[in-house]
Amino acid sequence: MTLTSAPFAPYAPPLVNTIPEISLVMPCLNEADTLATCIEKAQRVIREHGINAEIVIADNGSTDGSQEIGRRLGARVIVVDERGYGAALMAGITAARGTYVMMGDADDSYDWTEVPRFLAKLREGAEMVQGCRLERGGGTVKPGAMPFLHRWWGNPMFTAIARWWFRAPIDDVYCGMRAFRRDMWLSLGQRCTGMEFALEMIIKASLFGVRTTQIPITLHRDGRTAHPPHLKTFRDGWRSLRFFLLFSPRWLFLVPGLLLIGAGLAGYALAMPQLSIGRVTFDVHTLLFASLAIICGYQSIAFALMTKVFAIMEGLLPEDPRLNRMFRLVNLESGLCVGALGMAVGLTLLGGAVHQWASVDFGALNYAHTMRWVIPGVMLTALGFQTILSSFFGSLLGMRRR
Repeated sequence: MTLTSAPFAPYAPPLVNTIPEISLVMPCLNEADTLATCIEKAQRVIREHGINAEIVIADNGSTDGSQEIGRRLGARVIVVDERGYGAALMAGITAARGTYVMMGDADDSYDWTEVPRFLAKLREGAEMVQGCRLERGGGTVKPGAMPFLHRWWGNPMFTAIARWWFRAPIDDVYCGMRAFRRDMWLSLGQRCTGMEFALEMIIKASLFGVRTTQIPITLHRDGRTAHPPHLKTFRDGWRSLRFFLLFSPRWLFLVPGLLLIGAGLAGYALAMPQLSIGRVTFDVHTLLFASLAIICGYQSIAFALMTKVFAIMEGLLPEDPRLNRMFRLVNLESGLCVGALGMAVGLTLLGGAVHQWASVDFGALNYAHTMRWVIPGVMLTALGFQTILSSFFGSLLGMRRR
């Protein structure tokens, strides 16, 4: 059903020399089935509520006449050559002239007559207003509007991760209908050109302390018939998990590293005194596995620190006062000293093993005894060397570009 026959005055876009209060940005890729309906709904609510608004269609290479539909109905059509959901939205938001921006899909799954509710929250002082389609946040999903796995597994799981890892105050991380201050969005410096764009906005907004509120909305069945939805369940699920991990050095590197070091130290505590539990005896083989765990864990923690420093310098993550306090104590010189000490102890243990070998005229050794020197010696030498290299690399990362 179209709204062209509604008894309202014709829609008139804002004059070029005026600044609209809000820009409605719709990414578009072959949406001829539904684009006119979305535009007309938006135009109707603009007229009814007297909102100073513009409609921006960020077209991502449509070949079905979507661009002509947008222009015919009075919307601004921005042609975006770089493919991707995020690329289209970034171009549309950048081109928008409004103080506020509201984004939403052009497939008629979102109701564009919701504009006044989002705008009211922005006027009250919110910097970002997130829609919520799921029941947990008071939303409604119409029958057939969302695939079963998305509704009951993927979206709740990734929303829980966003709330747990990033303290995001939302209940529907994938909802594509949201409104925000344009100047706030520009300060986030978003990078993702694909479907991760929506996740990046939520995560960065949470990390940088953006004032966010949520309102329930209704998700309708996709109105397109010419082609299926662009999302792919398992491909996009993996891309989402990958993005969460890349944006959280703590969970990607630090936590696994601490667990590995903990396991390694437990192995040493059991193997050094040759403890037995039942019929199981922990000896040099346990030492070998424990050393591997400690080396891998230490490297993982080093990656966590380096990744965090790089992400902060690139504006991907906010400044971390705890990291700043740590680096007042941990610098190149202290790292070199600790690394040199670790190598010295390790090489001393290895030298002791060589001495044992020399004491038997370089003949057969008691490996159960000698390996208790060799394995810790190799581990400490490797850790010391890694510390020296990491100290130089960390110092290089700390040289801010001018």
